Amino acid sequence: MIFHNPAGAPELACEQCGCRWFDRINDTCYECGTKVSDESIAEFNLAVERFRARETARADAPGAPVDPAAR
Repeated sequence: MIFHNPAGAPELACEQCGCRWFDRINDTCYECGTKVSDESIAEFNLAVERFRARETARADAPGAPVDPAAR
């Protein structure tokens, strides 16, 4: 399950319980232990790429505010 945080970035949640905390070594949910499927990981990676592309386009738009931390 993918949802978007207030900044618009995608976050992966467990398909069984909705928890957002995962054991990245074992690819399991910390709350219920459900294995994260390869399909969920692929869907999340695609959502991240779309978010990055959208944010890059937004930053490159004329009149976009300059972020001094990005220098």
